[in-house]
Amino acid sequence: MRPPGVNLEQAFQDPASVFATPEEVAAHASLTREQKIEILRLWEYDVAEEEVATEEGMPGGNDALLQRILLALDGLIGGIDVGDAGPTKQHALLRRRGSRS
Repeated sequence: MRPPGVNLEQAFQDPASVFATPEEVAAHASLTREQKIEILRLWEYDVAEEEVATEEGMPGGNDALLQRILLALDGLIGGIDVGDAGPTKQHALLRRRGSRS
């Protein structure tokens, strides 16, 4: 079990090195909603990058983790619109419903 305090600098650089699961980020009592969203978005990007590498023949890949990150984000901001995603894995999968920003 991790202590209640979080090394935010480390969490923003490598979320997986600070948190065991995306759900842990979403449930963390000492983080603000905005910090949780930013950490999860960074983690989403990292996992999406790994997916690109997997598609290019490198070992790895973790679709289940990406789904869990997106579900945690959805719980915080309420709106995953995969149909509005960009054509690459680096796209922003997460959007508020009805938002184009």
